[in-house]
Parts: sequence; C-alpha cells; structure tokens
Amino acid sequence: MNTEPHQITVSRIRVDIVRKDIKNLHLGVYPPNGRVRVAAPLTVSDEAIRLAVVDKLGWIKRQQARFIIQARQSPREMVSGESHYFLGRRYRLCVVEQRGKHEVILRNHTILELHVKAGTDAGQREKILQQWYREQLKQLIPALLDKWQPLLGVVLANWGIKKMKTKWGACNIQTGRIWLNLELAKKPVQCVEYIVVHELMHLLERHHNDRFITLMDQHLPNWRLYKDELNQMPLKSERWS
Repeated sequence: MNTEPHQITVSRIRVDIVRKDIKNLHLGVYPPNGRVRVAAPLTVSDEAIRLAVVDKLGWIKRQQARFIIQARQSPREMVSGESHYFLGRRYRLCVVEQRGKHEVILRNHTILELHVKAGTDAGQREKILQQWYREQLKQLIPALLDKWQPLLGVVLANWGIKKMKTKWGACNIQTGRIWLNLELAKKPVQCVEYIVVHELMHLLERHHNDRFITLMDQHLPNWRLYKDELNQMPLKSERWS
C-alpha cells in the first residue's frame, strides 16, 4: 500500500491522498479552486478511498460549484470605483492624490480612501493598501491570542502574517509559531478568530483527526459556520456597482 502522499482520479476529479495515524477518513474540498483532499487511516486502501469519493461525488461537485460562482477579483487597477473588503464589509475605493505621507482612511463604513502621492502606479497603490491590511491585523490578533491561549492552555512562541495561496493559516508545532494569511484582514472578525483558534489547537493536536474536531467542538461550537462563512466570502476585490 502506498503510504506516501499521492493522487488518484475519480470521475475526472483529481484527489490528493494523505495517510495519517487517524481512525476515520476525512474528505475536504478547498478554496480557491475546489481542490479535493482525503486524509485516510494508514490501513485504508486506495480502492476504499475511491469508493468513498464516489459516494460523495454529488457533494464534492456542489462544493466546487460554490467556489466557481464566488466573486473573483477583476483586474487590479487600484482606481476609484473598485470595491475592496475589510473585516467582512465592502468598501468603495476612493483614490486621493496629495502631498505628504501615504495613508488609508475609512469613511462612514462605505468609503476606503487611499491617500497617495501623485504619480503612484497600481502596483505601488496596492502595496500601500496591503501594508495597511497588515497593520490592521497586527492590531487585531494580539487580543484574540490573549483570549484563547489561556482558554486552551497553550503558549505560543511567536506569530506572523504573510501571503499564502492555499491556506488561511499554518502552525509549526516544533517552533510553536503560527502564520496567518494576510487575506484574513478582508474577512469578518469571527472568521479571523476561527482561524486563530484552529491554528492554536494544533499545539494540542497536530492532525485534523477526531480529537482535533472534538476539541474544536468543545471550545468553539460554531466553528463550522465560521468556516463556511469564510469560504463563501468574495475571494478578492471586484468592481463597485
């Protein structure tokens, strides 16, 4: 039996297989493109996994369809009229050219003013906005960590924020460090909190096994709702209409 991570194809759907020391098979469909992944016990054969996937084909295709119809990012022009998200709320971008420092100002829960020097291009404007997002997360996260570390009985060595293409967060068990996706600044606070709890929980349980799920249910009973909400939010930005 192949115990190394590998892939099989079921009804033209590519399935990533990872075998772990767990009791039950876990099947997931992940954003942004509907990647299918199965975490299976060490003793479960590829054929058994194939049959399990076949049994869930309808559900898998519905999940993939959800990701397809989610709002995707239109080409980034970083001009007035685009919409951008902050903590789950949609804002209309208003670019203000001025002398002085670059800054971002929120107006009336509807307008995101991007103050830039004249002549800044789209790439520079996006970097300014991304830095602002980073600063906002750096202000939000410490309170969540202060809340949840004592509740879970864990102590985090360090944490950081970075861009990640396929994960909302990551935990390095050996170093006691977690990473959070910069894109979380665009998501509702309860979704950010869910990811923080999820990553901290890995300090108690490395794998996404039954114990991990039990711990999540115990400490954050509505985590599945937050997970679904996170994955249903628009992935990037769009044109304001």
